[in-house]
Amino acid sequence: MTPSPNLRGVDFWNSTMGHAWVSQQAIISDVFASVTRVSLDAAALKTGERAIDIGCGTGDTLFEIAKTVGPSGAVLGVDVSVPMLDLARHRAAEAKLTNTSCALADATSYAFEPRWADLVYSRFGVMFFEDPIKAFTNIRSSMKPSGRLVFVCFRSMQESPWFRVPIEAARPHVPPQPPADPTAPGMFSFAREDRLRGILSESGFRDIVLQATDVPIHGKDIDQSMAFITQAGPLPALLDKASGEQRARAIEAVRSALAEKIGADGNGLHVGLWLVSAATS
Repeated sequence: MTPSPNLRGVDFWNSTMGHAWVSQQAIISDVFASVTRVSLDAAALKTGERAIDIGCGTGDTLFEIAKTVGPSGAVLGVDVSVPMLDLARHRAAEAKLTNTSCALADATSYAFEPRWADLVYSRFGVMFFEDPIKAFTNIRSSMKPSGRLVFVCFRSMQESPWFRVPIEAARPHVPPQPPADPTAPGMFSFAREDRLRGILSESGFRDIVLQATDVPIHGKDIDQSMAFITQAGPLPALLDKASGEQRARAIEAVRSALAEKIGADGNGLHVGLWLVSAATS
């Protein structure tokens, strides 16, 4: 089994990880650019539509949606992370995006306006629910009868060499970790197709489509890739219990492994995703 950080609840996204995403916002935006493009293309937003962005983080996808739906549309971003949402609000104010609002809330229990949204969208924001059926049932209540759900989530670690290669390089240099529960809230909790289909079906969604998609992902160079890998994804959890010396050896091994796999421009690895769509009725 591969290691997985404990992503259960609000505390995680309001501690070191939340602040890391804030400090690395520009890098994360660059690294996830290809995923953002693929998932928003699938969302097929139209001018004037109303959308909800679940796990909007620091606002990259939120702002893309706002620009697409235009002044006659609206977008609500929902996230549990205070530092990330503070940055999203600041960026929205700077950009004068008046059709954008944010809610500091867990989508599992947030009181959405019923039948408000044409689209509910998420880029990697829905795999962390403690009770995913309850969460998606509540999310569905926010959607118009004609509404659509579109999100992207990870398949297994093995199918995402962008994460697998660093983990395999670091593991010999750090203390062993206990096996992770593959269904616990976390990056890869929706890896199994049958589990994900079952969750959405039990939450009341119909016309569920899961498209296995491999998306190239990279920093602009090895330094940017390392800045991302060492602060986001599963690697930080692996390094957390390591001594200073162990951590230094692990990071050097990760850098060497990435250098063998990617070019000077950062290209060469991908993530394995589910591109998911569903309808309310």
